[in-house]
Amino acid sequence: MAATDTTRTTEPDLAGLEAGLDALDTVQVGRTPLRQVLLHKVLPPVVAVALVLTVWKLLVLAGVTDDYKLPDPTAVWRSLRELWLQGTLFDIIWTSVSRGLLGFLAALALGTPLGLLIARLPLLRAALGPLLSGLQSLPSVAWVPAAVIWLGITDTAMYAVILLGAVPSIANGLVSGIDQVPPLYLRAGRTMGATGLHGTRHVLLPAALPGYVAGLKQGWAFSWRSLMAAELIASSPELGLGLGQYLENARTDSDMPGVLLGIILILLVGIAIDLAVFSPLERRVLRARGLATR
Repeated sequence: MAATDTTRTTEPDLAGLEAGLDALDTVQVGRTPLRQVLLHKVLPPVVAVALVLTVWKLLVLAGVTDDYKLPDPTAVWRSLRELWLQGTLFDIIWTSVSRGLLGFLAALALGTPLGLLIARLPLLRAALGPLLSGLQSLPSVAWVPAAVIWLGITDTAMYAVILLGAVPSIANGLVSGIDQVPPLYLRAGRTMGATGLHGTRHVLLPAALPGYVAGLKQGWAFSWRSLMAAELIASSPELGLGLGQYLENARTDSDMPGVLLGIILILLVGIAIDLAVFSPLERRVLRARGLATR
């Protein structure tokens, strides 16, 4: 009787414990109130921009340096308005953005299988792993002179610089993500018949997603920086007017408002791509693993 009573008492406790663990594993995702979004997401960057503009204006009023070195913010606004009225603002931005996105997609197509091979083949990792790490730390601007000599001042040279800057970051991000996959997942996948490409697609890549997404995010940053370096150095009318070329033209003309406008536009495009693509993707991956709730 005592054993029976103990069994009856333990069963509800185990059931409750199991239910509690299931509740911990369940990620509660709800719609964030608009007021909270405005307060925590929108207001801080707006305040930061307003503070930067205020300090900038105060420095101009204080006359800390010559006007041609530090123009008034209104002068930069006039340069932006001029581009808008000429109808060239979006053309300049799109020339660079289209190059950057196409180069990044090419780097993605090359870096992903390369990262998989390096992560799964020890001999290949020993041969190429240090080289990829070295390429990742090499400033992309160093490749521009070589690319121009090899390929001329062409779009092909631009894409070559982007690939050399972004592929190592994407491949290393995937290798890092695969290294963090628990071996138990792979053994469980093999037990259920997930081997070879099937196991890579359904077990390995999904488990390595956090590191892979981090590599993609860094790969885009390298793509964008590489492209701007290439456009600044390898400029030609035949390539069209991109943001880097616009910045270089402004420097040649000693147009400091144009220089600052070019820098601001490059910064804004990089932030916009990150906020529109990579940050939501990263949050979605982390939320699916219970690592983020918003």
